[in-house]
Amino acid sequence: MKTKAKALFQFFVNGLLLLAPAFIPFYVAWKLFNWLDGLIQTGIPGLGFLILIIVITTFGYLGSMFLFRPLWAKVEEMLGKTPLVNLIYNSIKDLASAFMGDKKKFNQAVIVDLGNGCWKPGFVTQSIIPINGLEGMVSVYFPHSYNFSGNVFFVSASQVKTLQIPPTDYMKFIVSGGIVSMEKAEEERLGYE
Repeated sequence: MKTKAKALFQFFVNGLLLLAPAFIPFYVAWKLFNWLDGLIQTGIPGLGFLILIIVITTFGYLGSMFLFRPLWAKVEEMLGKTPLVNLIYNSIKDLASAFMGDKKKFNQAVIVDLGNGCWKPGFVTQSIIPINGLEGMVSVYFPHSYNFSGNVFFVSASQVKTLQIPPTDYMKFIVSGGIVSMEKAEEERLGYE
């Protein structure tokens, strides 16, 4: 009887391992969609989400226009002077610009020699450190696996080896804890282009 219960439990665990990677992303996407759709109450499912997409796209379009830039600069200046709001706004703005836009920061994939044959994956965020005593150092961001956090270290440039890997593929590799293979990430990237 115990072996049958153990076998059933093992089948249950196997089922979870098979279903969770497929189910959880759809569940999160569904929850996110419903939350965004609920921001604008219309009574028609999906219409609030569509209106939100149109509004965000319109702001993106206006933000790229020459006439809108001075107005947005005043809004940013006001946000920058508001206590607490400036901390949140600037943090989110810096994080978003690090991943997208014209000023991407995570675009140089590297591995850093930690000694004893140990190498750590990361991204160079600054090639020149304008701090006295840190000449010849670079700023390297090391993302954590299975977490949206990381650490920044100043590392001797001689310890850093640049890799010719697309940054998004490299980030997938690091965040997955090295589970997503570089070949798979490259195949996925090429398949979608």
